[in-house]
Amino acid sequence: MSTTHPADDPVADYVAVLSAALHGPVRAKSRMVQEIRDGLTDTVEAHTRAGVPPDRATRLAVREFGTPEELVPSCQRELTIAQTRRTALSVTLTVPFLIACWHLIWTSGQGWQLQQTAQLVAVQLAAVASVATLLAAAALAATGALARRLRTPERLPLAVAWAGTTAGVAMVVATLALAVLSPLTTNWPLVTLAAMVTALSHGMVASSARACRRCARLPAGA
Repeated sequence: MSTTHPADDPVADYVAVLSAALHGPVRAKSRMVQEIRDGLTDTVEAHTRAGVPPDRATRLAVREFGTPEELVPSCQRELTIAQTRRTALSVTLTVPFLIACWHLIWTSGQGWQLQQTAQLVAVQLAAVASVATLLAAAALAATGALARRLRTPERLPLAVAWAGTTAGVAMVVATLALAVLSPLTTNWPLVTLAAMVTALSHGMVASSARACRRCARLPAGA
């Protein structure tokens, strides 16, 4: 095993600079950086076996790969699409389930006041969340199979990010509404559980949407 300190390893320095400049899903980023590290290391070793001095072999490998600054745009674009898909998937998986929960609470409400209030809240939130879900589903298609035939729209990641944010806001409002409605119904355990699930779902969707906004605002290559 090599005992070279990372600070004295040009490949490690190269990878560190590249990694610091990239943002996206942790696993996708780690896999991408590791692939670049392996490729760069293999290229350096190939030049070294051919008799090139180590320092020059590293410079040649970097020249072939491109500097970190040159690689960042194209790598970031790939990570941005990965984050867009993750955000879109979180919306499409959680929002329909939450709408079903809200509908169940609405139909199981006790008393005219609860029915009317629940209906108003459910209809408004379901409409907002449904639009966000449709956009997220379209984004999954555009960045999946369709991406092989059509170029992914440049503004799609930001649109998905804001769709996720909108869905997250709807979840916050739903959580507050459910908390207020809970004392008005005899089926309060169901309402309380739905409020907890909605709050947890908000955390997942909101964090993913926030990461997507950050990625969407970074420069990406063609």
